[in-house]
Amino acid sequence: MAERVAVGGAGPEATVLQGPQATELSREEKLQLRKEKKQQKKKKRSEKGPLAETPELGSPSESGQLQVAAHLTSPPALADGPNNGEKPAGGKSKAELRAERRAKQEAERAQKQAKKAELSQAATTAKPRLTPTEPPSVVKRLPEHVQMDDPAAQRKLAKKLERQQVPLRQDYGTKVNLFSHLHQYSRKKPLTQQMSIPSTVIHPAVVRLGLQYSQGIINGSNARCIALLEVFKQLIRDYSTPTSEELSRDLVAKLKPHISFLNQCRPLSASMGNAIKFLKKEIACLPDTLREEEAKEKLQDAIDKYLREKILLAAEAISRSAFEKINDNDVILVYGCSSLVNRTLCDAHAKKGRAFRVIVVDSRPRLEGRETLRRLVRKGIHCTYVMINAISYVLPEVSKVLLGAHALLANGSVMSRVGTSQIALVSKAYNVPVLVCCETYKFCERVQTDSFVSNELDDPDDLIVLRKGQAQLGGWAENKSLRLLNLVYDVTPPDLVDLVITDLGMIPCTSVPVVLRVKNVDQ
Repeated sequence: MAERVAVGGAGPEATVLQGPQATELSREEKLQLRKEKKQQKKKKRSEKGPLAETPELGSPSESGQLQVAAHLTSPPALADGPNNGEKPAGGKSKAELRAERRAKQEAERAQKQAKKAELSQAATTAKPRLTPTEPPSVVKRLPEHVQMDDPAAQRKLAKKLERQQVPLRQDYGTKVNLFSHLHQYSRKKPLTQQMSIPSTVIHPAVVRLGLQYSQGIINGSNARCIALLEVFKQLIRDYSTPTSEELSRDLVAKLKPHISFLNQCRPLSASMGNAIKFLKKEIACLPDTLREEEAKEKLQDAIDKYLREKILLAAEAISRSAFEKINDNDVILVYGCSSLVNRTLCDAHAKKGRAFRVIVVDSRPRLEGRETLRRLVRKGIHCTYVMINAISYVLPEVSKVLLGAHALLANGSVMSRVGTSQIALVSKAYNVPVLVCCETYKFCERVQTDSFVSNELDDPDDLIVLRKGQAQLGGWAENKSLRLLNLVYDVTPPDLVDLVITDLGMIPCTSVPVVLRVKNVDQ
């Protein structure tokens, strides 16, 4: 039976072919349909990119027509739905809805940022904040004796002394520019002629002590600290609490003008500062239930205990520890006059019977080494006396260097009599060990790497030497191009010190912060 094939469509216009011609046409139609399918697939792939959200065809019935038309020669009919960019009959397009949502989100975001800006502005007006780029302002509290070149600090000091009814001591002579921030006093005139001392405010014992400090009668950290505590004991004995005041508060207020007066006579040492802190702490810890006499006795006992434990017993412990480092036939080099070093050498010679020789190094203008020489020779110790400019000649025969200290700083540096750092430096060059004897109550929390920032200037007239009745530097103050510098202390780096002998034992310089931390915990 012959096959019938409809060509040209499914309507009445379609022609029906029969026989072998129908089979040939069907092959051509198949090839044409395959080409049309490939073209439709390509169109679909190209249209899916930009028009992914919009439907390409209409309803399922329209897709069905497409499937039926796949068997026909004519191209398939597209859907009758909305084209790209056309709005649907009932509302807005998706692109417009998306734009509206985006605009709404931007408006909400801008509103939130405006609220945050208002809150931050209100916070800055209440409490100003620093931007991350600005460094935080640090309040640096410098001691009064290192702000001489600051007019504002000097006005503040003058007002403070005026409130305490303590006179201000005037500086003397011109100073080297590097040390213009330090005070420089003269010993030509007695202190009583330079300033009027009110006897109603300053205790007579404190006035006498200040005069001894200013004239250099009492020297050395230990001697100055012992004298200070003894005067404070007398001050506490003579103190009486007013009727409307508490002893713990009023006594601290009474001590402040006395401390300011002593600081005007000569800047306080590190050991004196630590002793004053200890006394103030003891006064603050007094119970309110104690009567006045009991409280005064308790404070005097605390001062006696401090003197006995921190100074006297500490010196004995250091002397015993130093015995281990002193051997027979040793040649020990000492510098200046240190009461602790002198006691150590005398005990080693008298109690242990060690046979050693001492080289005493001295320097101008104080020539303190002469006092050390007198004490050691009196004990029968063989000594040699040289000036500091000759240490390179005597160091080859020295077995160890034994030095005292004014204070040990928190970074391990040793603050001592000027010239100590030079001796330590030359000793390091000759591989001679440097030992420092120092009590722990001289350990200071201050950090210092040089001798410029915090130091003490002595009377520049001490540098004037009379030769055949004539002074080569006489009248130096009238010469504008000449300035004399008489430093009291210098700072020795911890690298130049091999060992520190303390009342806690032998420690390196790097252990000073540990000792300070333990002391703070105990207090």
